[in-house]
Amino acid sequence: MTDLSNAYPAHDPEWIRDMHAEHYLQSWSKQGNRPRVITGAQGSWFWDSDGKRYLDFQSQLVNANLGHQHPRIVQAIKDQADRLCYIGPAMGSDVRSELAAMMNEITPGNITATLFTTGGSAANETAIRLARHYTGRSKIIARYRSYHGATGGTLSLTGDPRHHLTRADMPGIVRMLDPYHYRCPAGHDDPENCPVCQGGPHLEELLMYEDPNTVAAVIVESVVGTNGIIVPPDGYMQSLRQTCDKYGMLLIADEVMAGFGRTGKWFAVDHWGVEPDIITAAKGINSGYVPLGSMSVSKQLRDWLRGAPLPGGLTYAGHPLACASGIAAIRAMQEEGTLAHATRLGEMMRAELAKLADKHPSIGDIRGLGLFNGIELVKNRDTRAPLVPFAAKGAEARPMAEMMDFAMNEGLYLSFYSNIIRLTPPLNISEEDMLHGLEILDRTLDIADRECGF
Repeated sequence: MTDLSNAYPAHDPEWIRDMHAEHYLQSWSKQGNRPRVITGAQGSWFWDSDGKRYLDFQSQLVNANLGHQHPRIVQAIKDQADRLCYIGPAMGSDVRSELAAMMNEITPGNITATLFTTGGSAANETAIRLARHYTGRSKIIARYRSYHGATGGTLSLTGDPRHHLTRADMPGIVRMLDPYHYRCPAGHDDPENCPVCQGGPHLEELLMYEDPNTVAAVIVESVVGTNGIIVPPDGYMQSLRQTCDKYGMLLIADEVMAGFGRTGKWFAVDHWGVEPDIITAAKGINSGYVPLGSMSVSKQLRDWLRGAPLPGGLTYAGHPLACASGIAAIRAMQEEGTLAHATRLGEMMRAELAKLADKHPSIGDIRGLGLFNGIELVKNRDTRAPLVPFAAKGAEARPMAEMMDFAMNEGLYLSFYSNIIRLTPPLNISEEDMLHGLEILDRTLDIADRECGF
């Protein structure tokens, strides 16, 4: 038996790397990695065991919406830990009820009740289960360029190639194409003439083949996150809403990334005045300080659930520490003007990116809302040939990986998917820090230009 009587040398970076490589299983990765050891963070910055500082232009996993160590959220967790760390989901809890009431205030007008989960996967898993339970139908329509979670059901919904890594084979999933107007899957230059980019016409054709009486719900990321920061054209979400109403299907808006101010609104659907039947969220709800997600439903569904059991539950649903952190985060966003700040800096970021596009021919497209932005890199703007292939890995992804390494060595944390660099800093990042990050990005893009022969 291992002797645990002596304390581990947990402050030794080499020991931490060794244990990470030998005993920790890192998600979505081959194992054995020896990572940078992060020892602290504050605001939009974090630093490693060597004291090197990094500007967090990704908000970690696009969840640190209020940055690192926000004092109001930290204090709320401490205060709640002193009062009550845990009580079961069926018990009354002040923070649980308060956060539910706050969600009622900030969600679209028809949304009235919320299940608090441990993250986005659990929220989406429960949402599709509820949709099937409520409608008595089995099929769920989801898009190709999507990521909805890592549980069995949500990975089946996911179009992201990660679903190939496991048996994501829940029956009843039907795929629809994305409103990706830079690379329109239907070959149209104008979204107004494209049935896919309009939404409803493409969905109508699928329903003609699938039989709408078998379809429980349509689930979409309101703005595609991981798979390319794809913002739908105006009218797209409204068209999906109208088509779902026509056939008695539920509309589920996955706002796990896009929600809680990421696009400059509480939820991305607010940009188009759309009221989904279910909204799922997580990540920015409390900046990731404690695992927390949400599934919020319409008054119609809430009333129906008073006569039928909710088909799902979690030991840690509505965890008091998580709910306390969520309350603090929402209040901070309200009182600190976070949505307006994210809107203003998002507009500034896209304007600065347009200037970079004048300098870097490798930039093919700039897109986003609020501080949810991306740049798509190409070998040739006329042909739009991508800098690297779709879902590139290993040697095929070398140019993108080189850019990420260069930026990190320069003190800027970035991430990419295929040929797209995601730019999602904390919503309260300062103008000075944002411009500093874009200056490093400017130098980083020289690598892409060289790859294209410029």
